[in-house]
Amino acid sequence: MLFWSFLCYSFLGFLLEVSYALAMGDRRDRKCFVVLPLCPVYGLGACAVLALPSFLLQSPLLLCLVGGAAATAVEYAMAVFYERILGVSFWDYRQFPGHLHGRICIPFSLAWCVLLFPMVHVIHPILSPILAQIPTPITLICMITVLLDGLLSCFILFSTKDRTALQWYRFHTVQIKEP
Repeated sequence: MLFWSFLCYSFLGFLLEVSYALAMGDRRDRKCFVVLPLCPVYGLGACAVLALPSFLLQSPLLLCLVGGAAATAVEYAMAVFYERILGVSFWDYRQFPGHLHGRICIPFSLAWCVLLFPMVHVIHPILSPILAQIPTPITLICMITVLLDGLLSCFILFSTKDRTALQWYRFHTVQIKEP
């Protein structure tokens, strides 16, 4: 169930990113995997929030404060991972107020807070029973697929230090830079 939550919220995050980019007039690709349309920071952030004790999830104020802090912490950790391990940056919030090293900022932390209530109280109650019905063999196949795509994506990012290398469909060939 945790895997499917990660996958669904990573995909919904991808859709949110694409919508935001279009609204802002930005045409860049917003996914973080080479093949699958996923933004894992959303999936991990959602899973971190859903793992919180139920009394926190039931209180709108605590959900906003603690859940928003958890999702923001995941966003910061993912930015550090992308930058320090893979050598790329998918976002930079230096132009926003209250940023911390350009990895997180107050406006987007507040956006996490706003997104959490509908996620926890509307979307997840609808998704949970559906996700619980997915057969184990399908889950294993999907886990292997996501793992392979994730590993390939990390390899490409680590090798090229260029997130546009994930946009294989825009190039005739992907050039891997030698270290």
